[in-house]
Amino acid sequence: MIPAHNAAGTLHRCLTALREEGVPGRRAELIVVDDGSSDDTAAIACSYGARVLASGGRGPAAARNLGARAARGAVLVFLDADTAPKRGWLSEMLAPLDDPCVVGVKGRYDTDQHGLVARFSQLEFEEKYARLERAARVDFVDTGTAAFRRGAFLDVGGFDESFPASSAEDVELAFRLAARGARFAFNPSAVVLHRHSESLLDYLRKKLRYGYFRVRVYQRHPDKALGDSYTPRTMAVQIGLAGFVGLAAAGALVGWRAARYAAAGGAVAFGATTLPLVRRALERDPASAALVPLLVFARAFAQGLGIAAGGVVTLLRGR
Repeated sequence: MIPAHNAAGTLHRCLTALREEGVPGRRAELIVVDDGSSDDTAAIACSYGARVLASGGRGPAAARNLGARAARGAVLVFLDADTAPKRGWLSEMLAPLDDPCVVGVKGRYDTDQHGLVARFSQLEFEEKYARLERAARVDFVDTGTAAFRRGAFLDVGGFDESFPASSAEDVELAFRLAARGARFAFNPSAVVLHRHSESLLDYLRKKLRYGYFRVRVYQRHPDKALGDSYTPRTMAVQIGLAGFVGLAAAGALVGWRAARYAAAGGAVAFGATTLPLVRRALERDPASAALVPLLVFARAFAQGLGIAAGGVVTLLRGR
């Protein structure tokens, strides 16, 4: 099932790859939920034999819920419109569900993009996938490539439709299911090519939005604020240090001498936290390694701003 909003630019590639996987077919229906598109998204989906539903522009959470309710199968497999499954993806997504105790499956992103920001995004994902592979219990499934047992999905009410756009609705669902004892599996062999952000501005805007809506997620699942099976523990430290460096740098600009030393010390500490990702870059993408600390700092600062904004809004609403 694919939620799609003005996805004409990427949907052809996604549906062509699905056709090679035998979707739609005798054992797999293809549902595309057109979420208020103004382009040819619906027509493209129809041309590939998809069952096209209209959700009226209410966001991906509502679109996925609509598709899930309409689906006829016992398993819901979710994709984003900017992905293209690699050969064998569907069978790999379904394989962990041979275990009747497994409720959900998370697949893996890869990319064939060459831009610096997209390559850095892939490095981030690789770091998180390594953490997932070491996890004793997976509690994180996002819906760029995911599968759920339909009964379990509907039993908890599906995605929370109050989350707008693409924010943290999939993370919240996974945490809600995990709190009920659901078991998830990560299958790194279930691979899709994903269209990562190409520009730094788009990338940072996405990080800021995710930070903002993570506040709502952590309100509901406060234990996950201390960590989950996907997010590296250093990220929370980096967000704190980025905020500290920013404040110290502002103090230095107004002439506080001590703030200069504080900013320098904070920057050195921050740089130390990026060394594992720098090491990964040297192994996987040496050309990007020198810029990794700066990109990580920009990411952490944007996430911190989002979290701070989310916290302020939450406090104001509480009052």
